[in-house]
Amino acid sequence: MTGFVDTSALMALLDAGDPRHDATLATWDSIAEKADLLTSNYVAVESFALAQRRIGIGALRTLSADILSAMEIVFVTPDEYAAALATVLAANRRRLSYVDCSSFEVMRRRGVRNALALDRDFARQGFQVLPAATG
Repeated sequence: MTGFVDTSALMALLDAGDPRHDATLATWDSIAEKADLLTSNYVAVESFALAQRRIGIGALRTLSADILSAMEIVFVTPDEYAAALATVLAANRRRLSYVDCSSFEVMRRRGVRNALALDRDFARQGFQVLPAATG
């Protein structure tokens, strides 16, 4: 199985106080060694900024050394960048994340159907979401 890892899951993994931490950690533990995991450079940057601001520099170190190091980080291509921007503008929804739309493009173009994500937009886009879309 190949799975895409979203910022929402990364933040839940890092923050033991997050109500979704235990479910996300259990899912991570069950798939991390047997699945091919990937994320995008956009998700990595977004996660670095959120982890540092919300949790602290220690979380940034953990994210880099222990979590992101366990997956492939793919770089959003110019075509994926443009398609994601077109999707956000066409949707005309303030709460539709550009980073999420870029993730959808990365997943579609690479044939990835599974996402470790806590964001309902992944399920709305037709992806299989683990542990469950809740937010």
